[in-house]
Amino acid sequence: MPREITIHDVARLADVSPSTVSNLLNGRHHRMRPATKVRIEQAIDRLGYTPSRLARQLKSGYAPIIGLIVPSVANPFWGGMARAVEETALAHGYRVLLGNGERNLDRELAYAEEMWAQGIRGIIFGSSPLSLAHLLGLVKRGLRIVAFDRQTQRGDELDIDSVAIDNVRGAQLATEHLIALGHRRIGFISGPIRTVSRVDRLDGYRTALADAGIRFDRQLVWEGAETGGFGDIEGAQLGRKGAHDLLSLPERPTALFTINDMYALGAYAGARDLGLRVPDMVSIVGFDDIVLADIVDPPLTTVRQPLPEMTRVAVERLIGYLEKTTGEAAMHLSVEPALIVRGSTTRLGMQQ
Repeated sequence: MPREITIHDVARLADVSPSTVSNLLNGRHHRMRPATKVRIEQAIDRLGYTPSRLARQLKSGYAPIIGLIVPSVANPFWGGMARAVEETALAHGYRVLLGNGERNLDRELAYAEEMWAQGIRGIIFGSSPLSLAHLLGLVKRGLRIVAFDRQTQRGDELDIDSVAIDNVRGAQLATEHLIALGHRRIGFISGPIRTVSRVDRLDGYRTALADAGIRFDRQLVWEGAETGGFGDIEGAQLGRKGAHDLLSLPERPTALFTINDMYALGAYAGARDLGLRVPDMVSIVGFDDIVLADIVDPPLTTVRQPLPEMTRVAVERLIGYLEKTTGEAAMHLSVEPALIVRGSTTRLGMQQ
């Protein structure tokens, strides 16, 4: 039986290192000399070498695939996040298997169990649950997790990597911006506040009000409690309903801060339903800075999450674990938010 051709055979024939061959095979050849690229390709053709992902999996014990579980790509933020994860993963020779968990613990666990069964040993987990206890069994078996959009909480049973924007600070920036424009009755619109990121954003909103000497009014917090889930798929509809309800109060708010940009776009529609113009009659701030934020009319003031940076760190940490090029200690990255001021907010005295 003929011996299997390996990447080392290709490297010897092309007179390069195995890592150089790997770079070409995995698309990382942008800075490679053309002559080197030609030599490797000729060696591959001459030897009839075919990269074997199955052989790699059998040798290493894991598939060259990382898992990604998000609430729902129906929200363009998570779609953009998935795309950014895929780009970094592909650059490192990995593929991505995606699951929309809809923040349902049983569904998330089922996805994670299936990924584990397929040889996937690392998952980026984006639903920001109050507890990660449902994943404890898999982690004990060796699954690596990077929590995205969820900072580590006191009492967590799992000390796993986390990559998240500072959600408290981001909400403070949004609320402080509205306060600086003279607004004192500021509504807060969200789906059910039962995730770490949403709790943090409500905390940032409350902190900014307190720092400005403004009394927190629970009546101005709308959290879509009637929805059975978390409102990720129907965010725009909930934003519309929330804006309609808050702006129909006898003493309506003059500004709204929404949990994310899809809720903000829905809030535009809710204001329009009542004949209120943005920002002339109500200012609105979102969170995330999705691609739609800059093209809606008026362009949306929002808090930007730097997805390329955050996803790159998350993917490279996972791959580092899988390839044993990084230490075992968990890393916790808190990224600074940035307020992007556009046309959906204006000074209170200028509102009609």
